Amino acid sequence: MARDPPSPSHLSTSSDDEEDPHQTLIVQNETKPPPPFNPSTGPSVFEIGRATVSRISRSVAFPSKRCLILAVCLPLVLILLFFSLDFRRAFSSVIPAGPVATSDRMREAELRALFLLRNQQLALTRLWNSTLLPDAGLGSQINGSDLSPTPSPIQRANLSDVSLAEIKSALLDQMRVNREIHDVLLSAHGIGNFSELANNFGPEFDFPDYGTEICKKTEKQTDRRTIEWKPKKDRFLFAICLSGQMSNHLICLEKHMFFAALLDRILILPSSKVDYEYSHVLDIEHINKCLGRKVVMTFEEYEQERKGKIHINKFICYMASPPCFLDEEHVKRLKNAGVSIGSKIEAVWPEDAKLKEPKKRFVGDIMPKFSSNEEVIAVGDLFYADVEEEWVMQPGGPLKHSCQTVIRPSRLIVLTAQRFIQTFLGGNFVALHFRRHGFLKFCNVKKESCFFPIPQAAQCVKRVVEEAGSPVIYLSTDAADSETSLLQKLVKLNGEEVPLIRRPEHNSAEKWDALMYRNHMGGDAQVEAMLDKTICALAKVFVGSAGSTFTEDILRLRRGWGSASTCDQYICQGHVPDFIAETD
Repeated sequence: MARDPPSPSHLSTSSDDEEDPHQTLIVQNETKPPPPFNPSTGPSVFEIGRATVSRISRSVAFPSKRCLILAVCLPLVLILLFFSLDFRRAFSSVIPAGPVATSDRMREAELRALFLLRNQQLALTRLWNSTLLPDAGLGSQINGSDLSPTPSPIQRANLSDVSLAEIKSALLDQMRVNREIHDVLLSAHGIGNFSELANNFGPEFDFPDYGTEICKKTEKQTDRRTIEWKPKKDRFLFAICLSGQMSNHLICLEKHMFFAALLDRILILPSSKVDYEYSHVLDIEHINKCLGRKVVMTFEEYEQERKGKIHINKFICYMASPPCFLDEEHVKRLKNAGVSIGSKIEAVWPEDAKLKEPKKRFVGDIMPKFSSNEEVIAVGDLFYADVEEEWVMQPGGPLKHSCQTVIRPSRLIVLTAQRFIQTFLGGNFVALHFRRHGFLKFCNVKKESCFFPIPQAAQCVKRVVEEAGSPVIYLSTDAADSETSLLQKLVKLNGEEVPLIRRPEHNSAEKWDALMYRNHMGGDAQVEAMLDKTICALAKVFVGSAGSTFTEDILRLRRGWGSASTCDQYICQGHVPDFIAETD
């Protein structure tokens, strides 16, 4: 879909670098089904022209669901055995001497336990019934109790399979209820709670940490298809990135690196006069170290070598409409930066101008069209280029290198993020990128909207926090205070709000951001956006906004750094909004 490229002079001032909803969001083709999302092998941030909104929640086979629920029902039987045993005698060898519980106290605890058991039975029955398929037939019985009565024809038509995520959440709730029942019964005997019992009497009474068990780190992909980048010292590719904000430009740069590797050329980064100050947000020298040679140089470095004379010998445009994604304004900006252009700007595949999105290309298409003996060539903006998707967008990227990830934040940003985490968050936190600005209209034109009402989003976030077992949430958002305030009130565990922590304004009394301000980088909107990404990339679990390149860049960093979790997901992934407004 052709779009008018924005001027780099209009930079975002929010922590989210996606100011324009049409320029910083991943375009979804309505006719193509979205690919499955996997945190370890899922699409890279550099996938454009394909749907990035996907589901990890899949419907589970009917027999496996019943096995899960039967496993949870086992504690019910054990609890019932309690009333047929002499509890005090069973624990007489381990319970220290203390005040004897009165009969009233015992009766109160038993009634409370029965009440919780009844609620647990009802919840498990509802879950059991929700797993019935329309053709399940007669109701099933467990221990003589009919848990799934035969549905009427209308009920049968309305029954549907539930997702794995919903089953996991429901079972986790019942495990917590089971623990509460244990605590109630033990309290009647003056023991305290289950955790206290475990501390006093050893691991046989230990209660598992479900968050640790559920949200495990994903394994990194080891078998990558790569190309070695060995550029000629006197051949260069001039990078031009215009569409969207910083996240889009990083995608564009990654694709330029792939083209430079194919064409054996050194990549010249764009000038800060027409683009961002990449040396502030990226570790450029790290790229060269990862590749083991000089493969990337800044505009200023090349300008110094050529003594201020920079000439693009040939424009070979990948994008057809407009050619190279350049308009007259950006051509003027290049010339004002001291760049002269020696050839007419024309598209290699002019027929692509009639297409809604670029045609898929392969290495065999690129080499004969873009190979040249000219010293400096340019191919224009590559943000929307669809070249070797599976190769370019694999975790770790398409280049052969010795690092976790090639494109990473600058060292100052990484250190500042670590200091913020140590000050405010600790190692166990969930990061949430909550994209809202311009997202309502963008999401509602898709086949399945990705803009969720605050109450529904809060429930989805709550489930992730429960699974992760994290006490705080780091919030990266461009939402208004009215939305974030409501979200804070609704994200509760055990009746208490889970703190939503945002980066505070600079305060000289706080030292976590001293490095940035000492190096005159504080207050830079793009630096702060990259800082947000880095904090999110270091979280135990990350929840992002589907369709946002900001979210996808965080997922790329998490895969590269080995911090990706099996619980990483998009907000309310696998669900649709419970209310969707009409389009205008």
